[in-house]
Amino acid sequence: MRVAIAGAGAVGLYIADDLRAAGHEVMLIEQQPAVRDRAVTAEGVEWVIADACEVSSLREAGLDRCDVIVAATGDDEDNLVVSLLAKTEFAVPRVIARVNHPKNEWLFNENWGVDLSVSTPHLITALVEEAVTVGRLVRILQFDGGQARLVEVTLADDAPVIDKAISEIEVPRDATFVAIVRAEHVVMPRGDTVFEAGDEVLAMVTPDSEDQVRTILTGA
Repeated sequence: MRVAIAGAGAVGLYIADDLRAAGHEVMLIEQQPAVRDRAVTAEGVEWVIADACEVSSLREAGLDRCDVIVAATGDDEDNLVVSLLAKTEFAVPRVIARVNHPKNEWLFNENWGVDLSVSTPHLITALVEEAVTVGRLVRILQFDGGQARLVEVTLADDAPVIDKAISEIEVPRDATFVAIVRAEHVVMPRGDTVFEAGDEVLAMVTPDSEDQVRTILTGA
Protein backbone atom coordinates (compact mmCIF):
# COMPACT_ATOMS: atom_id res chain seq x y z
CA MET A 1 0.00 0.00 0.00
CA ARG A 2 1.29 3.46 -0.88
CA VAL A 3 0.51 6.17 1.69
CA ALA A 4 1.04 9.92 1.49
CA ILE A 5 1.25 11.96 4.67
CA ALA A 6 0.84 15.74 4.53
CA GLY A 7 2.68 17.37 7.40
CA ALA A 8 5.90 16.13 9.00
CA GLY A 9 5.29 17.27 12.54
CA ALA A 10 5.43 14.87 15.47
CA VAL A 11 2.17 13.20 14.41
CA GLY A 12 3.11 12.84 10.76
CA LEU A 13 6.56 11.47 11.54
CA TYR A 14 5.20 8.92 13.97
CA ILE A 15 2.62 7.69 11.47
CA ALA A 16 5.27 7.51 8.74
CA ASP A 17 7.62 5.40 10.83
CA ASP A 18 4.83 3.05 11.96
CA LEU A 19 3.56 2.49 8.43
CA ARG A 20 7.05 2.04 7.01
CA ALA A 21 7.83 -0.52 9.72
CA ALA A 22 4.69 -2.37 8.63
CA GLY A 23 6.07 -2.62 5.10
CA HIS A 24 4.10 0.12 3.35
CA GLU A 25 5.43 2.69 0.91
CA VAL A 26 5.36 6.07 2.65
CA MET A 27 5.70 9.55 1.19
CA LEU A 28 5.96 12.56 3.52
CA ILE A 29 4.93 15.91 2.06
CA GLU A 30 6.37 18.84 3.98
CA GLN A 31 6.63 22.49 3.00
CA GLN A 32 9.62 23.42 5.17
CA PRO A 33 13.05 21.96 4.19
CA ALA A 34 14.31 22.65 7.72
CA VAL A 35 11.77 20.18 9.10
CA ARG A 36 13.15 17.45 6.86
CA ASP A 37 16.74 18.33 7.71
CA ARG A 38 16.26 17.86 11.44
CA ALA A 39 13.87 14.90 11.25
CA VAL A 40 14.87 11.29 11.87
CA THR A 41 12.69 8.83 9.98
CA ALA A 42 12.68 5.14 9.18
CA GLU A 43 14.78 4.02 6.24
CA GLY A 44 12.84 4.14 2.99
CA VAL A 45 10.47 6.98 3.87
CA GLU A 46 10.26 9.25 0.82
CA TRP A 47 10.33 13.03 1.33
CA VAL A 48 8.72 15.60 -0.95
CA ILE A 49 9.32 19.28 -0.15
CA ALA A 50 6.17 20.96 -1.43
CA ASP A 51 2.97 22.72 -0.45
CA ALA A 52 0.35 19.98 -0.05
CA CYS A 53 -2.38 22.57 -0.60
CA GLU A 54 -1.26 23.16 -4.19
CA VAL A 55 -2.62 20.94 -6.97
CA SER A 56 0.58 21.25 -9.00
CA SER A 57 2.69 20.11 -6.05
CA LEU A 58 0.51 17.09 -5.42
CA ARG A 59 0.59 16.21 -9.11
CA GLU A 60 4.39 16.34 -9.18
CA ALA A 61 4.49 14.19 -6.05
CA GLY A 62 2.39 11.53 -7.81
CA LEU A 63 -0.52 11.61 -5.40
CA ASP A 64 -2.68 9.80 -7.97
CA ARG A 65 -0.57 6.69 -7.30
CA CYS A 66 -1.39 6.66 -3.59
CA ASP A 67 -3.98 4.40 -1.97
CA VAL A 68 -4.32 6.53 1.16
CA ILE A 69 -3.50 10.08 2.21
CA VAL A 70 -3.31 11.29 5.78
CA ALA A 71 -3.76 15.05 6.25
CA ALA A 72 -1.79 15.44 9.47
CA THR A 73 -0.77 19.08 9.61
CA GLY A 74 -1.36 21.22 12.67
CA ASP A 75 -3.80 23.45 10.77
CA ASP A 76 -7.39 22.35 10.24
CA GLU A 77 -7.84 24.57 7.17
CA ASP A 78 -4.83 22.97 5.50
CA ASN A 79 -6.06 19.49 6.35
CA LEU A 80 -9.44 20.23 4.79
CA VAL A 81 -7.87 21.62 1.60
CA VAL A 82 -5.53 18.63 1.31
CA SER A 83 -8.44 16.24 1.80
CA LEU A 84 -10.62 17.96 -0.79
CA LEU A 85 -7.86 18.07 -3.41
CA ALA A 86 -6.89 14.45 -2.77
CA LYS A 87 -10.43 13.23 -3.31
CA THR A 88 -11.65 15.51 -6.11
CA GLU A 89 -8.48 16.04 -8.13
CA PHE A 90 -6.64 12.76 -7.61
CA ALA A 91 -9.41 10.30 -6.59
CA VAL A 92 -7.40 8.94 -3.66
CA PRO A 93 -9.50 6.00 -2.37
CA ARG A 94 -8.98 6.65 1.33
CA VAL A 95 -8.63 10.12 2.88
CA ILE A 96 -7.92 10.40 6.60
CA ALA A 97 -7.74 13.82 8.27
CA ARG A 98 -6.52 15.02 11.63
CA VAL A 99 -8.83 17.39 13.51
CA ASN A 100 -6.79 19.76 15.66
CA HIS A 101 -9.63 21.76 17.19
CA PRO A 102 -12.76 19.82 18.21
CA LYS A 103 -15.03 22.75 17.32
CA ASN A 104 -14.10 22.16 13.66
CA GLU A 105 -14.95 18.45 13.64
CA TRP A 106 -18.33 19.01 11.96
CA LEU A 107 -16.51 20.23 8.82
CA PHE A 108 -14.57 17.00 8.32
CA ASN A 109 -17.05 15.05 6.22
CA GLU A 110 -17.55 13.76 2.68
CA ASN A 111 -18.23 17.29 1.42
CA TRP A 112 -14.54 17.99 2.04
CA GLY A 113 -13.41 14.60 0.75
CA VAL A 114 -12.79 13.16 4.22
CA ASP A 115 -13.47 9.44 4.68
CA LEU A 116 -12.30 9.30 8.29
CA SER A 117 -11.52 12.11 10.71
CA VAL A 118 -9.61 11.71 13.94
CA SER A 119 -10.10 14.21 16.75
CA THR A 120 -7.70 13.40 19.58
CA PRO A 121 -9.65 15.23 22.33
CA HIS A 122 -12.91 13.52 21.34
CA LEU A 123 -11.19 10.15 21.05
CA ILE A 124 -9.70 10.49 24.54
CA THR A 125 -13.11 11.49 25.91
CA ALA A 126 -14.70 8.44 24.29
CA LEU A 127 -12.02 6.12 25.67
CA VAL A 128 -12.46 7.54 29.17
CA GLU A 129 -16.23 7.06 28.93
CA GLU A 130 -15.73 3.55 27.57
CA ALA A 131 -13.54 2.67 30.53
CA VAL A 132 -15.85 3.94 33.27
CA THR A 133 -19.36 3.78 31.85
CA VAL A 134 -21.62 0.75 32.21
CA GLY A 135 -25.00 0.50 30.51
CA ARG A 136 -24.45 3.45 28.19
CA LEU A 137 -23.62 3.61 24.49
CA VAL A 138 -20.34 5.40 23.74
CA ARG A 139 -19.33 6.46 20.24
CA ILE A 140 -15.67 5.57 19.65
CA LEU A 141 -14.98 6.43 16.00
CA GLN A 142 -16.75 7.80 12.94
CA PHE A 143 -16.11 6.67 9.37
CA ASP A 144 -17.28 7.80 5.95
CA GLY A 145 -18.15 11.30 7.10
CA GLY A 146 -20.12 10.01 10.08
CA GLN A 147 -22.29 7.61 8.09
CA ALA A 148 -20.64 4.64 9.79
CA ARG A 149 -19.87 4.66 13.49
CA LEU A 150 -18.09 2.33 15.89
CA VAL A 151 -19.89 2.30 19.24
CA GLU A 152 -19.33 0.46 22.50
CA VAL A 153 -21.58 -0.61 25.35
CA THR A 154 -20.55 -2.37 28.55
CA LEU A 155 -23.59 -4.46 29.41
CA ALA A 156 -25.17 -3.80 32.80
CA ASP A 157 -26.56 -6.64 34.93
CA ASP A 158 -30.10 -5.76 33.86
CA ALA A 159 -29.39 -5.19 30.15
CA PRO A 160 -32.25 -6.60 28.02
CA VAL A 161 -29.90 -8.84 26.01
CA ILE A 162 -28.38 -10.70 28.97
CA ASP A 163 -28.61 -14.50 28.46
CA LYS A 164 -29.89 -14.02 24.90
CA ALA A 165 -28.18 -15.26 21.75
CA ILE A 166 -27.56 -12.84 18.89
CA SER A 167 -29.86 -14.93 16.69
CA GLU A 168 -32.72 -14.13 19.08
CA ILE A 169 -32.28 -10.37 18.68
CA GLU A 170 -33.74 -8.25 15.90
CA VAL A 171 -30.63 -6.39 14.81
CA PRO A 172 -31.18 -3.58 12.26
CA ARG A 173 -30.03 -4.42 8.74
CA ASP A 174 -27.53 -1.55 8.74
CA ALA A 175 -25.90 -2.51 12.06
CA THR A 176 -23.66 -5.38 13.11
CA PHE A 177 -21.90 -6.59 16.23
CA VAL A 178 -18.18 -6.74 15.44
CA ALA A 179 -16.62 -7.91 18.71
CA ILE A 180 -17.28 -8.72 22.34
CA VAL A 181 -14.57 -8.26 24.97
CA ARG A 182 -15.23 -10.70 27.82
CA ALA A 183 -12.88 -11.25 30.75
CA GLU A 184 -9.96 -9.83 28.77
CA HIS A 185 -10.66 -12.13 25.82
CA VAL A 186 -12.10 -11.16 22.45
CA VAL A 187 -15.15 -13.11 21.31
CA MET A 188 -16.08 -12.90 17.63
CA PRO A 189 -19.90 -12.63 17.60
CA ARG A 190 -21.87 -15.42 15.94
CA GLY A 191 -25.54 -16.28 15.89
CA ASP A 192 -25.23 -18.57 18.90
CA THR A 193 -23.12 -16.13 20.96
CA VAL A 194 -24.91 -15.39 24.23
CA PHE A 195 -24.48 -11.99 25.88
CA GLU A 196 -23.29 -11.84 29.49
CA ALA A 197 -23.27 -9.06 32.07
CA GLY A 198 -20.05 -7.07 31.87
CA ASP A 199 -19.50 -7.81 28.18
CA GLU A 200 -17.97 -4.92 26.26
CA VAL A 201 -19.91 -4.99 22.99
CA LEU A 202 -18.53 -3.24 19.92
CA ALA A 203 -20.97 -2.55 17.10
CA MET A 204 -20.85 -0.82 13.74
CA VAL A 205 -23.91 1.35 13.19
CA THR A 206 -25.28 4.11 10.99
CA PRO A 207 -27.01 7.29 12.16
CA ASP A 208 -30.36 5.59 11.46
CA SER A 209 -29.59 2.45 13.45
CA GLU A 210 -27.63 3.89 16.38
CA ASP A 211 -30.67 4.56 18.56
CA GLN A 212 -32.08 1.08 17.84
CA VAL A 213 -28.80 -0.55 18.88
CA ARG A 214 -28.73 1.61 22.01
CA THR A 215 -32.21 0.39 22.93
CA ILE A 216 -31.29 -3.24 22.20
CA LEU A 217 -28.19 -3.17 24.39
CA THR A 218 -29.23 -0.82 27.17
CA GLY A 219 -33.03 -0.65 27.14
CA ALA A 220 -32.81 3.14 27.08
